[in-house]
Amino acid sequence: MGMASMSSGGESFRLCVFDLRRGQNEGHELDKILFFYPPDVTFTTQLSLIGLSEGLITFTRLFSPEAACEVIEAERHSHVFYEAEPDIWMVMVVEKNKEIEATWRVDALRRMLKEVHSLFVMFHGSIRALLEKEPAGGLIRSHLYPFITDYLNDFIVGKKLQLPCFRDTLRERETVQMLTLARDAALEVQSLVGVLDSCAGTVRCHSVILFHDLLVSTTLSPDDTVDLFTFSVMRLTTTALSSGTRSWSYLRKGSSLSQISSRSTSAQLLGSSDPLPSGNGNDACRVVRPLQHDKWSKGKDSFLVTDIWGKDATPTICLQQTQERVYLLAYQYKSLTLVLLVPSAAIVNGELDISFVKHQVTENASTKILKVEEKISKGWGGENAYHVSGYRYLLVDNDMEVSRASPPGKVATLAKESLLALNKLRETVDSEKSRSSQEKDMEICIRAKNNAWAIARLTRGKELYMALEKASETLLDATDSVQSFSNRYCSGAFSMD
Repeated sequence: MGMASMSSGGESFRLCVFDLRRGQNEGHELDKILFFYPPDVTFTTQLSLIGLSEGLITFTRLFSPEAACEVIEAERHSHVFYEAEPDIWMVMVVEKNKEIEATWRVDALRRMLKEVHSLFVMFHGSIRALLEKEPAGGLIRSHLYPFITDYLNDFIVGKKLQLPCFRDTLRERETVQMLTLARDAALEVQSLVGVLDSCAGTVRCHSVILFHDLLVSTTLSPDDTVDLFTFSVMRLTTTALSSGTRSWSYLRKGSSLSQISSRSTSAQLLGSSDPLPSGNGNDACRVVRPLQHDKWSKGKDSFLVTDIWGKDATPTICLQQTQERVYLLAYQYKSLTLVLLVPSAAIVNGELDISFVKHQVTENASTKILKVEEKISKGWGGENAYHVSGYRYLLVDNDMEVSRASPPGKVATLAKESLLALNKLRETVDSEKSRSSQEKDMEICIRAKNNAWAIARLTRGKELYMALEKASETLLDATDSVQSFSNRYCSGAFSMD
């Protein structure tokens, strides 16, 4: 539920990545193609779509040089554009469907593109940097094809690709979901973070702590936190490691994932049959695929292990804020997942080694980890902990990149008409936001066909979306309900007084 189904092949869905700076000379047009899905589409078809996209970008730049094309609505398809890096474009083409279940919001699709690019940069660095490292393009293609394919596998159920649709309108990608802590638990977490920070001696480590699929603590910047949180919920948390289960968090996990057949390693797609370096420094012939499924497991020492980076190799990521490459160590105790980030420069320089850091965590932090898990579990209200009776809501803080929403199980009780009205409401807000370069306060109310109210309030970088299904309510009653919610749960941030 909550996803719009379509065939994973044919014309129903296509996704491409291309570089406007490449392939401008006749006979070299293929050079601009960095990724295309499905991979078995003919090069003529690929060039046709990319040529059309390039023309639309060039045309719209005449009228809006700073913000080129974002979406083009054709009769049969929606073309969603995202400029991931200067002149590096990602375009998603989705076939329109008259079925109500295929009603999606364009901004939600753009956020998919932003998310996969941000994750790619976290593991491999920027697309432009890889192109500069190996201008022929084989290196970047050898990374993009398996990476995006593995990402799309999360949206495959059976043989169907299921994109976020109107049922997901009370969820927000590119945000984290925070766990609210009692004071005593917060003090224990603070003490634990201090110990983790010092596990590498004089070299400061960063840490991210999760309970189930909720963020407990982070010492990273908001952008880095979002990336690591997203990856952790996808692959590292206890829910992610439980094969065949569904997460109640904002990231869906299908009960059966059909792996997409990728031809990304073929000589035809890469333009070379030679082994290519991974850029990770561990194995010159290895292309690291960090989004592969079922590649992480819990070791005897409670640290998570994987062979994705090679046998006995430690995973590495790149932090956005500092451009620093760090080793990623994940430790798990019951429902608690700790991610420790150790600067790779310290390891390379021989100041310490990974086994020493792991020993420090086990020796100095294990007791505190046990206390933190115990205190959080005692005060945890389960997956419905943030349900507010009578409300179905989404609260977003854009400055902090944090969101909180009604549990999916509760949102599923809303009628289709209510969800469609919410989807239309969010589309209206997206349109208003795109027209203005500055944030502005607004309130928008929509009456659904079933007499439910869909209400949005935006103020000072914060957004509140709400569905109220009491058919007898007038608009005044509905706004009073929003006011009460704002006063009680948002410290009055959305009050209209």
